[in-house]
Amino acid sequence: MARTISPHKMLDLRILLFFMTVPWMFCEMARNDILVPRNRGISKITDHEELDSESSVFMEVKIGKKKIIPIPDYDSPVDADDKNLGADNEDNKELPTCLMCVCLTGSVYCEEVSPDMTAVPPLPKETAFLYARFNKITKITSKDFGDIATLRKIDLSGNLISEIEDGAFSKLNQLEELTLAENKLVKLPMLPAKLMSLNANHNLLKTKGVKANIFKKLRKLAYLYLGDNQLEAVPTLPESLRVVHLHNNNITTLTDETFCKGNDTHYIRYNMLEVRLDGNPLVLAHHPNSFICLRALPIGHYK
Repeated sequence: MARTISPHKMLDLRILLFFMTVPWMFCEMARNDILVPRNRGISKITDHEELDSESSVFMEVKIGKKKIIPIPDYDSPVDADDKNLGADNEDNKELPTCLMCVCLTGSVYCEEVSPDMTAVPPLPKETAFLYARFNKITKITSKDFGDIATLRKIDLSGNLISEIEDGAFSKLNQLEELTLAENKLVKLPMLPAKLMSLNANHNLLKTKGVKANIFKKLRKLAYLYLGDNQLEAVPTLPESLRVVHLHNNNITTLTDETFCKGNDTHYIRYNMLEVRLDGNPLVLAHHPNSFICLRALPIGHYK
């Protein structure tokens, strides 16, 4: 005798079939609408494509609407220091000079720079020593060192400097040593009061390019090198001088006041240790009283 299924059991079977079929239908719909990750472009995946399970950004599928849900990429975190880049802009302005030159604590070395350096580069703050030798700098302006009051030594030897503006060194109250040797200077600028050493050997200086009292006011100047120029006379020298080199110029005459005090035969110039006048059209024997106050006669070979 055949068994019959009661209406209640038939209803239970239909409900079970419904719950098994509906999920399968939604899976098929979702399969056709899944989108690829951000780093592969926005396009649908076909039946032959594989979904990248390592993606960090996916699309949330909704009927009639698609919304991008960004998830941070923890594989490449943002450096916290990057947030402070704007605040460091002032310091970064000094970087190009230190890439072109060598910057150590308080010192900048810009020697034989390539490509050619034709002007003084911007210096880092608190620079005390600048060595910019053997370049092709042609001019020194009043702005080159205007805001670097900490400079104590500047060496610009072996350049092509033919002009220095009067205010170029006037604000350098700490400057003690200035070297301008082997340039093309025809005139000396105003010099800072605390200068102790000036080297302007091998230039084109003439007496008219050196102001009468330019050195007399420098009460700490101890070393003055003006050899291999075109000076016609000895400039006024401060009492503080220990060494003065005036060799290979066009000096033809001296007076009793050049180094000594003609009206004071007891005056001794104790600070002056070395004078050099060789290579000038000058006969020392014609000026016996010009050196009477010195502790030693001028060095070098004379006629």
